Amino acid sequence: MSLQRCETCSKEEAKYRCPRCMKYSCSLLCVKKHKLALSCNGVRDKTAFISVNDFTDLNLLSDYRFLEDVGRTADAAARHPTMHSPTTKKLLYCLRNKARKCNIDLRTLPVGFTKRRENTTTFNCMEKKFYWHLKLIFPHCHAEYTLKGVPDDKTLADILKPYIDPVESDPVVCQRLKIYTVSPQSDVQILMKIENRKQNSIRYNELDASRSLLDNLKGKIIIEYPTLFVVLKTLKNDMVILGQDASERAENSDNESSSLSSVEEGEIRDSS
Repeated sequence: MSLQRCETCSKEEAKYRCPRCMKYSCSLLCVKKHKLALSCNGVRDKTAFISVNDFTDLNLLSDYRFLEDVGRTADAAARHPTMHSPTTKKLLYCLRNKARKCNIDLRTLPVGFTKRRENTTTFNCMEKKFYWHLKLIFPHCHAEYTLKGVPDDKTLADILKPYIDPVESDPVVCQRLKIYTVSPQSDVQILMKIENRKQNSIRYNELDASRSLLDNLKGKIIIEYPTLFVVLKTLKNDMVILGQDASERAENSDNESSSLSSVEEGEIRDSS
């Protein structure tokens, strides 16, 4: 630790190391600065990917304790009174079934999980319409907003207007999201994380702002409710959009070549 320099000020010797992002800091002031700059909460990510070569006994113990915590949470959720309520089960089944008919793979979590408690999504049978619980995250400003009762026929552009439109947005929100409001609308990208991917290969779907929320959610997996990331094309970020990663394209190209080779070999054997 003494051989390392503070990665925030680059002047003093480091005294602390962040459990989350592993950045070195020399003082409480630099710790706070790095958390603000990197949007880091300082809490160690228990699910972070660790290669086999770097895996130690401490990592094994950490994983064991993490699984114990998960087991306790699941057990507490299973004992929760609402878990066994026929009404709750029926409503959730109805919600998932309606989503399935719209080509949306909606998945709900057990009682006790934060997203399950937060979710206020409903389906209006008279209007045949979803009213979604929605979370908007603006990573360049370290801001997030929760919306309730968002109709599924509303376009993403209209959903974002109260936040990034220079004319229609709230003055307080406009000031906080200034980097978005002063940027051309063509620079704004709306992304949604693809679920059920490995921790070390996170990818995002790019959504179409001119289309409705329902159209954008079709064919996708949603865990409880949609979370949308609003980013700017001109600013560098580590969010990789599906199909735009060079290594991913190369891998897909190799897979296609292998498939074509297999087909050709099969045709040769058939002709002989």
